[in-house]
Amino acid sequence: MTKVVVIPEAFTLVHFESGRIQDLAAKVAGLVGLPADVEIRIEVEEQSPLGRVRVESIDPITIAVQGGAFEHAKKPRQLSDDSVVDVLGRVFHRIKDRLDPDFGKPPPDAELTLQQATAWDAYCVGRSDRLGLHPSKARRLYHFRNRHGFTDVADATFERLWNAEHLTWADIEAACAATASARQPA
Repeated sequence: MTKVVVIPEAFTLVHFESGRIQDLAAKVAGLVGLPADVEIRIEVEEQSPLGRVRVESIDPITIAVQGGAFEHAKKPRQLSDDSVVDVLGRVFHRIKDRLDPDFGKPPPDAELTLQQATAWDAYCVGRSDRLGLHPSKARRLYHFRNRHGFTDVADATFERLWNAEHLTWADIEAACAATASARQPA
């Protein structure tokens, strides 16, 4: 079973339970197919109401999470199981891709363009949807359109990414190139 460590062990500013985050993370890691022998460290910045999530390392797996990413949208400072599952499903798929030599070598998360990040997210979250993790497709489509354009090409590209099973980094880059050319003025 995947070992999950949540920092801090006890929360003081938000009503989160590290044990609940550990349980959800272990479940999602298993569903995504991360190796069972990995240790996952989730560092929650509880004082931040923002929702940024960063993969700090894949060896060992270390994820930095601003507290807002795990919060319930309508109940401030309360943990949302759905938010935890949604965030970790996306991030764990990215980690799984990075661990797969057949996927290719994407740049570090900090060096991804907004278009690359949202295209990769569409691919990751689509797979999460097929695992039964119930992300919001409409939310992801709108986010994708904001980065790739409100065009028929962008919508078709999003659908291909969302429904894909086995893409490579080159496929993600090709998707970004397709939407970029559709945004060029005539």
